[in-house]
Order: sequence, then C-alpha cells, then structure tokens
Amino acid sequence: MATWQKTVNSRASSLLTGIKNFFVETGELSYFAARFFKEAFKPPFEFKELLRQCYHVGNRSLVLVGVTGFIIGLVLTLQSRPTLIEFGAVSWMPNMVGISIVREIGPVITALICAGRIASGIGAELGSMRVTEQIDAMEVSGTNPFKYLVVTRIMATTLMLPLLVVFGDVIALYGSALVENLKGDVSFQLYFNTVFDALGFGDLVPATVKSFFFGFVIGLVGCYKGYYSKKGTAGVGIAANTAVVTASLLLFVVDFIAVFVSDIFYEL
Repeated sequence: MATWQKTVNSRASSLLTGIKNFFVETGELSYFAARFFKEAFKPPFEFKELLRQCYHVGNRSLVLVGVTGFIIGLVLTLQSRPTLIEFGAVSWMPNMVGISIVREIGPVITALICAGRIASGIGAELGSMRVTEQIDAMEVSGTNPFKYLVVTRIMATTLMLPLLVVFGDVIALYGSALVENLKGDVSFQLYFNTVFDALGFGDLVPATVKSFFFGFVIGLVGCYKGYYSKKGTAGVGIAANTAVVTASLLLFVVDFIAVFVSDIFYEL
C-alpha cells in the first residue's frame, strides 16, 4: 500500500512539474517574442546581416524543399488517380491536387521541412555561441547581440518561408502534371490552366498569410532555444533537438488557428 501511494505521489508530482514547466516556458517564449517586436523597429538596423541570413535560410533550403515538393506531387497524384478513375472523375485531378497543395499540403510540409532544417541549425548555432561565451563577449563590447543575432534570423525566416512555400508548390504541381502527362496524356498547358481556373482568391491569400506566421514561429523557437542554451556543449544538442520538436508542434497549432479563422471569414 505504501509503495502504491509513493508511485501515485511521484507521478502526480511529475505531472505538476511538467505543467509548471510548460507554463513557465510559454511565458518565457512570449516575453522573447515581445522583446523581438520591441527591438525589431528600433535603429540601428542590421540590413547586411539580414540579407546574409536570408541567403542562408532561402538558398540553402531550395534543394530540400524542391525535392520534397516534387515527390509530394508525384505521390499524391499516383495515389489519387486510381480512385478518381473508379468514380469516373479523373478530369478533376488537377483541381483536387492544385487546391490541396496550395491550401494545406504545400505550406505545412514546407514549414515542417524548414523546421527540421532551419530551426535546428539556428538553435545549434546560437547555442554554441552561448556556451562558448561569444554572446557574453558581444554584450561586454557594447554590441546588442539580440538585435544582431536574433532579430535578423527571425525576420529572415519570416520573409523567406513564403517564397519557399511558393517554390515548393510550383515544383509539386509540376510533379503532378508530369504524372498526368505520362499516364493520362494531359498536356502541361491544359493541366496548369485547369489548376489556375480552380484556384481562387480565398485559396491563395490564407495560405500565403499563414506562411509568414510559420516562418516567424520557426525563427522564434530556434533563436529562443539557442539563445538560452545551458548545460555546456551538451546543451547545444538539446537546443537543436527541442527547437525542432517545439517548432513542429507550434506549426500545427498555428495551422489550426489559421484554418479556423479562414473558415469564419468564408461563412461571413
């Protein structure tokens, strides 16, 4: 009986500790975001570092996003084609694939890929700078490390992720068009004309807007985990790992909120 009571107390204590840590980290992340907005609009502005980070975030992710988008287009079309043929609706393939990729699959998959590629990289980079006391040295020398390291990276991910989403969507649609061209003898011009006819203003705007929020979340979490990294060199790995996990979870939360808000506007 005493052993059972100890087990219950231990699990209850662990649960309470986990809940407490969750709220503490939520508060710290919110304060970190508020500090970003405070520092982002105050001079001096680090335009050179911002452009360098945009290059690192965008250019180095193009191949990964392109390959992922191409495979998504191929797989989605190959999996959906037999079912549409069975119901005699294969002519709806461009409409279905175009709307699904532009509205949801493209932004979410691209954001998840970038969360693994970018958030972990930022977390590891800033974490290593923290444990080697480079950030402390910048503070001593009079430089604002938050503006130079954090603000530029968050702004770079916020600006570049929508471009990566558009690039991934185009490559995914090309992969789908390639399958239709080979299996259904549908020309590329006819395929893309059908896709563009099916897409409307209400499909493009919500997907584009939430892409900015996806980029902001990825940069924010990666910088937060790296900037406050602890426990020496082991903390660098922890920062990179937790940055990916936390960013991925927050992406789904942001996506749910974006879809919920867009549905409300559709009903109005």
